[in-house]
Amino acid sequence: MRVLFDVEARTDAAYDSTYHHKLRGAIWNALEGSSHVALHDSEERTGLCYSNPFPWGGMDAGDERHILVSSPRDELLATIAAEWLDANELNVGEMPFRVTEMRDLYPDVGEPGSTGRMRTETGVYAVLPPQYEDDDSGEYETYWRPEHSLEPFQKYVEDQLQLDHDQFQPGYLPGPAEVAAPLFDEWNCMKTFSIPLTVTTGTTLTVVLSKWEFTYEVRDDNHRRHLNLALDTGIGGRNGYGLGFLNIVEREGSAV
Repeated sequence: MRVLFDVEARTDAAYDSTYHHKLRGAIWNALEGSSHVALHDSEERTGLCYSNPFPWGGMDAGDERHILVSSPRDELLATIAAEWLDANELNVGEMPFRVTEMRDLYPDVGEPGSTGRMRTETGVYAVLPPQYEDDDSGEYETYWRPEHSLEPFQKYVEDQLQLDHDQFQPGYLPGPAEVAAPLFDEWNCMKTFSIPLTVTTGTTLTVVLSKWEFTYEVRDDNHRRHLNLALDTGIGGRNGYGLGFLNIVEREGSAV
């Protein structure tokens, strides 16, 4: 499930490309006082992901933008929605908004046999195992780049989604890392780029991310569950910072 928030700029503002930490903070502030706040420091997967405020670009007072927040935890999303609507203000870094409307969305890749295309609207965070490390000390993470080939990226994405499957799906169902076929039919990297990512107050990492388009044909009900789970949780790592957020951009040849 995901919630689409319509927001309106309260003042003129430049686009804050380092929005991740501030938007994450606004989400957890909305969960303060609820049972969900315990997830913040828990070993459990939160299953939480979100888009950037879109469309991208500077704004004048009164301009409309949108934010999508997704999770398999419907009650968590309902709590965020209620708090944001009640407060009617949402400050994302240097971008002050007013929340004007929200609506629930239930994207679905379709029944077995359906085909489509997905796109990562935010960069995917993927780190590589020790054999790919640039630094023998192990002090720094090695981020995926195209020269590393597709295989380690694909494995990282499927292993991360397997953790979400283990958290949110019944144990008797196979997860994406437990089936022979890949999650997507085509994995097309559009670009890689680096950003400063604030992971805690006072700690900022320079991370390398990648943006992708994927094609799929739904093989069976298990594959459908895996793809729909990825729409809820995002793909890759650090989804709780809004990385790896997915949208369906085409399904059975029709835009959605």
